[in-house]
Amino acid sequence: MGNCGVGRSKRPRNLCQFDGFSIGSNDLTQLTLGVDQDSEIVAFDFDERDPGMLEMLRLAVLGAKRNGRHIGICGEAPANYPEIARFLAMLGIDSISVNPASVLRTMERVAEAEAESRVPASSAREPVPAGE
Repeated sequence: MGNCGVGRSKRPRNLCQFDGFSIGSNDLTQLTLGVDQDSEIVAFDFDERDPGMLEMLRLAVLGAKRNGRHIGICGEAPANYPEIARFLAMLGIDSISVNPASVLRTMERVAEAEAESRVPASSAREPVPAGE
């Protein structure tokens, strides 16, 4: 489970011992932003769309891909924010687990992103989440 921030930024020596990775979006967000989503004091700052969080997701997906490993995500981020599902699909994430109520919406965003990623390399650009 990809919850350790330092594991995102540095290649672990034992990476080859793992078949793949799963990002826990809720836990990774809490760790990255230093907030507890259940705390009345700091929960207002819990936002998976934070630029720091998006960078952690980017590093995790690209790092796994660079090393030939499967990478997936579970948690509320792709379900709550379709732009995150789209962002992850543009990065090439292998699997996205969402709650049943958001499956169709998420599948539409992923399909759109995958269709866009088939654009010729000369016009392709790095994915940018909505609102930036």
